Amino acid sequence: MANPVLNENIFRNQAYTYGKTGVMTIGGTATKTLLLLLMVIAGAAYTWKLYYNAINPQSITGWMFGGLIVAFILAMIISFKPKTAQFLSPIYAAGEGLALGGISAIFNEQFALTAPNIVIHAVSLTLVTALVMLTVYRSGLIKVNGTFMKVLSIALISIMVFYISTWIVSLFGVNLSMLHNSSPLSIGISLVIVAVAAFSLLMDYEFIRQASYAGAPKYMEWYGAFGLTVTLVWLYLELLKLLAKFANRE
Repeated sequence: MANPVLNENIFRNQAYTYGKTGVMTIGGTATKTLLLLLMVIAGAAYTWKLYYNAINPQSITGWMFGGLIVAFILAMIISFKPKTAQFLSPIYAAGEGLALGGISAIFNEQFALTAPNIVIHAVSLTLVTALVMLTVYRSGLIKVNGTFMKVLSIALISIMVFYISTWIVSLFGVNLSMLHNSSPLSIGISLVIVAVAAFSLLMDYEFIRQASYAGAPKYMEWYGAFGLTVTLVWLYLELLKLLAKFANRE
């Protein structure tokens, strides 16, 4: 499964409530996704403004890590208790936004000369990618079937292992700069991760379609929107890092 948040087991576990609280629709999920993205933007705008207004930009660190911790905790709760998405996902989105705003401001400042508007470019590429993958999904150009799911699952697990292992190894003082600088190897790794994040959107779209057509309970719209937001945030961060690597090569 591309997105561990949106998977068939969660879908089956909620089946017993069908018909009791209204049913999930694609349009309703799209509206709620937009609302969550607006919450992300609102949180990001706050820490972005703080960064550029503060005498000491480091003062936003608390907001960034606070938002990140809150978002992580709520994401775990929502993942195991989908029904809580209708209450917690807006708070998750705002917390994620606080972290993204600070990270984006730091990147924007750091690459002001070599890659002006790097944040705008990353946001634009994220939106374009989401629309392109939606077009690909609706056209049936790529079949989201069992084989696709297995391949993408392996890729996601590999990426997770890569993140965790590099973090653990770095704790022992091992120099892994070649994996994070602007070397061809590092850029190649980022390109693969961006591709996996992009293809994960296909699985998100498929989950939302299947759940909606099966008449999943209304609150699952929030869960579907939450899962799609998680993927979009991941895709944005990976694109931002990729653009930064390209900028460092100039």
